[in-house]
Amino acid sequence: MSELDNTDRIVALIDKPKKIPSLKIAMIPLIAMAFFLFIGIFVLESEPQIPVLLSAIVAGIVAVYLGYSWKEIEAGITAGVALSIQALLILIVLGTLIATWLASGIVPTMIYYGLDILSPQWFLPLAVVITSAVALTAGNAWAAAGTIGIAVMGVGIILGYNPAMVAGAVISGAYFGDKISPLSETTNMASGILGVDLLEHIRYMLYTTIPSWIITVILFLILGMFYGGNAENVAEIAELQAMMDEIFLITPWLILVPIVVLGLIAMKVPAIPGLIIGAILGGAVAIGVQGETFKSVFDMMISGFEKETGNDIINELLNNGGIEAMMPTVALVMLAMSLGGILELSGILSAIVRSLQRFARSTGSLIATTAGSSIAANVIACDQYLSILLPGRMYVQAYKDQGLEIKCLSRTIEDAGTMTSPLVPWNTCGAFMATTLGVATIEYAPFVFISFLSPIIAIIYGYTGFRIARVKTAKPVES
Repeated sequence: MSELDNTDRIVALIDKPKKIPSLKIAMIPLIAMAFFLFIGIFVLESEPQIPVLLSAIVAGIVAVYLGYSWKEIEAGITAGVALSIQALLILIVLGTLIATWLASGIVPTMIYYGLDILSPQWFLPLAVVITSAVALTAGNAWAAAGTIGIAVMGVGIILGYNPAMVAGAVISGAYFGDKISPLSETTNMASGILGVDLLEHIRYMLYTTIPSWIITVILFLILGMFYGGNAENVAEIAELQAMMDEIFLITPWLILVPIVVLGLIAMKVPAIPGLIIGAILGGAVAIGVQGETFKSVFDMMISGFEKETGNDIINELLNNGGIEAMMPTVALVMLAMSLGGILELSGILSAIVRSLQRFARSTGSLIATTAGSSIAANVIACDQYLSILLPGRMYVQAYKDQGLEIKCLSRTIEDAGTMTSPLVPWNTCGAFMATTLGVATIEYAPFVFISFLSPIIAIIYGYTGFRIARVKTAKPVES
């Protein structure tokens, strides 16, 4: 079921007049969420699951005040969670894939040869370039992070880099490739819901995305020069390689498995079947090459791969994966999407976007407001798709009134919606990246430079008029 079908299902279940929330009423769940998250994460130093649950309870109470029955609220929750079913399944399958790729020696092999190939000084910018290429080919940031991204994290940690920096480089590359890939779901969605030709949408996004990517690579190059940690400790790196060579049969033939998986996804095999095939191949290699048993492979697919080596760095790299490791993130995504479903059902999201529309009086302010709405949807609705759908639906007429081509809107919701989604810990994308890469969202967020640069450059273009496409018959509007 598509995202629009879910929204229509919510509307169909509303069978009696409801109060339209004012901005003051709409702000109640948001203030509550900010309070609960601050107390839970910064004061109690806990995980965000319970704060998000409490926020959903407050949103439900507000929905009841607005006239919604529990049956309708439940329908909103169900529709919200339905949006995340694919994400939840990918998380579960990826847990099994990570475990089997560790047990089979696939990830250790990529780390082993990566240490030979990647120069410490150039590592961070190369991490961006590598993950960009993989995500562009696969059309999926999650697939890139869950495959090559894990190996890049391992190489970076061994080279002595701050894991948050490495995660920032991986995510920057992954979302760049995802954004401009014609295979990407979000890219197709942004162009599709607005009736913009896909290739024209991608070409137009290059004006904001390429400068953001170049600046990002330069920033990581500078970081690599000054914060390489103990990257020059060649003896320690050689020792770690020798230890991996003792534990696993290291051979470049193992790299064929991730090549096959990424090739399948690039050939438009859906992500979930592609990752399942990857997990099965990993399990087969673990049994046939590394000497694991069927039972041990099944067990590690559930509880993760574990190997005690006596070396803390190797232990940190290897002890990962499994369905159980993904369950806290699955719970967070379900709770966050329940909250988002209630907020959309009750009209709270629409009320906030309507209030923002008042500031859209010029081209520059319209693009800034659109970007702000997409970012707000990422934070409030907790989902990347809604950060594209909501502003995409609500700002079409405003762009027409300004004499702007609709591809300006499709580009802006991607610049802000797609690119900032991994910065929010309770967003599906932020939760996925934190779990997959093993670095908390709040730690890696400052280093995902492209996520900040894309909306900023889009807004600058809006106020300067640079690369802003206007309908030729329309009169220019001052920025």
